[in-house]
Amino acid sequence: MSDSRPGAHVERDDPEGLLNPRTDPASAAFGTLGSEAGSDLNWFFLLRQRVQDRAAGSSRYPWWVLWSLLAGLFALNFTFTVFIVALPTVAGQFHTSVTVLTWTMVGPLLAYGLAAPILGKTGDIYGHRRLYLFGLVGAMVSAVLTALAVNVDMLLFARTLDGIQGAATGTASGALINMVFSPQERVKAMGWWSLIGAGGPVIGVSLGSPIIAAFGWRALFWFQLVLIALALLVVSFVLPRRRGFDDEAAEKKERARQEFKKMDWLGSWALSLSVTALMLGLSLGPSVGWSSVWCLGTFVLCVVMLWIFVHRIRHAQNPLIPAHYFRRRNFVMPMVLRASANFAYFGAFFLFPLLMEEGYGYSIPHVGGLAIARPITFALCSPIAGYVAVRIGERVSAIAGATFLTCSLVLFALLQPSTGAWVVAIALALSGLGMGVAMPSSSSVMANEVKTSEFGVMSAAQMLAMQVGEVAGIQVLETVQQALVHRRGLVGAKPGPALLGTFQLPFIIGASVGVLGLLAAMFLRDVPRDKAHRGH
Repeated sequence: MSDSRPGAHVERDDPEGLLNPRTDPASAAFGTLGSEAGSDLNWFFLLRQRVQDRAAGSSRYPWWVLWSLLAGLFALNFTFTVFIVALPTVAGQFHTSVTVLTWTMVGPLLAYGLAAPILGKTGDIYGHRRLYLFGLVGAMVSAVLTALAVNVDMLLFARTLDGIQGAATGTASGALINMVFSPQERVKAMGWWSLIGAGGPVIGVSLGSPIIAAFGWRALFWFQLVLIALALLVVSFVLPRRRGFDDEAAEKKERARQEFKKMDWLGSWALSLSVTALMLGLSLGPSVGWSSVWCLGTFVLCVVMLWIFVHRIRHAQNPLIPAHYFRRRNFVMPMVLRASANFAYFGAFFLFPLLMEEGYGYSIPHVGGLAIARPITFALCSPIAGYVAVRIGERVSAIAGATFLTCSLVLFALLQPSTGAWVVAIALALSGLGMGVAMPSSSSVMANEVKTSEFGVMSAAQMLAMQVGEVAGIQVLETVQQALVHRRGLVGAKPGPALLGTFQLPFIIGASVGVLGLLAAMFLRDVPRDKAHRGH
């Protein structure tokens, strides 16, 4: 017998059913009469329901979801860059070194790598809206603990906790965006997503620096707490919960519990530990030595855990990522492109200030004013690239982006003592343009390869590839440059051509990895579109 109850026909893999309240009228939630006159709701819930109904009834509903998620993203990432400025002050207050405090950046990356695969799968099972709100609440806790930190241990704990909530919000938001946008429109949404991802830290420097100067570094996180609270309010209003009859809710919870129990925990933890060990080894290498026992031990652990993960993919009954996805070029190649592009982009991002200060003798304010060209170009080009990709296809867009990025690093490698600042500005702009053009397309083609019920794991895989590339690019290129400085006896040397020459090889290495990303982009396939859709 067919079930005629409202919403009973909605399948779990249907993105409209997951996020559209109209498919489940939710009589119980409105009182026994099923109307807003039910006496069991207060004004707040009535107001929230009206906002949700208006959003869900709009033809622009996917964009309502996107803007609410972007509000959360901005609140979370605007402190990322500006807090680096405060590290010397924080080190003085806690009687420690800036080197120790760099773990306020490394710790969240490690926590993210450890938590992302498991949280991504958890979101697939229990719901990404719930996971996203959990992440925002966790970010509020992290901000409070950071602002109240009384010693360096508490500060490092608070910032590391921030990596876990970053894994929750990052994987959940990517999944939610892919759910509400059609495959043909996802590249546009990811363009706007990249705008906030790249532009948020830039705006954070503009907003955060005066706050730190006037009220101290702790005030920065109280300000962030307010932003996160506002974002939490917006998201809870715009994103509706899936509502239904009591027996439906109970059945859904029981199914989720069973799926959670059947999850391949061994494979999930193996992937988490493999990625975390790799990033830890890359972080330790420059300080303790690449041949040290600690560094080599982390790399061995990475290989062992990766082998276990691959074994579980092939033999587990419910693997974290089904094996057949790794035979699809639009699943594998976007991850290769993201890891390679982030290696090149962030490696150059880290070397650039050193290049200008040691190679050309630029002052810090001058370097900062010039460096902003890269993230601004990245942020401004991303949404435009999303719309252009609809017309020219994701493959061409990704190839163009990878080419721009590679040319940027080649240009950096060719810099000479007589090179003008305008050439440096072009190299920076090409780097930002390359990332802005390539990233939205790589996200959209990968999302088109997986089932809706696996968007969380897909988002986690994408972001892990990005973070591994980021950490590897920074640490490898820095190590090569510093090794050349020591080998050539230039420690303590004055800025000039000799020090400038130590940057050539690192940028060539970065460009070579960029070429790997370009090759991966060439193997992408466009998301299918009809001619009418290409004209939008």
